[in-house]
Amino acid sequence: MKISTPPKIVNQTQENVYNFLFDINNFKMLFPEEKIENWESTNEYCTFRIKGMTDIGLKRVASTPNSLIYLDSYGKVPFKFTLNIFLNSTTDNKTEAHLEFDGDVNPFLKMMVETPLTNFFNMLSDKLVQKFN
Repeated sequence: MKISTPPKIVNQTQENVYNFLFDINNFKMLFPEEKIENWESTNEYCTFRIKGMTDIGLKRVASTPNSLIYLDSYGKVPFKFTLNIFLNSTTDNKTEAHLEFDGDVNPFLKMMVETPLTNFFNMLSDKLVQKFN
């Protein structure tokens, strides 16, 4: 299952957005407090529970300075996935950002999680825009 968010413009330089996202501790600022519990993080990984659902873990496994952060599922997760964050510089010290999720999800589970995950990733990209505005 693949989910890609529409590109969003962040009012910040590509380097600053990359540096913020490179530290996984900062992801807590992008997640909705009312929907997340049991948050734990370092600068390389985070684990948390989506209230009423399941535990999730993300770990940074690779990156390309200022343009790509590659995250992989981490710990006990219901299915394996990757999450890539792409950053492109635009004019006037602004950055275009979008997320691409790729999960190994069976067709039955896909029906249940595709819409909530799409909404979740769109919300993350919206929060990133708000963080720097």
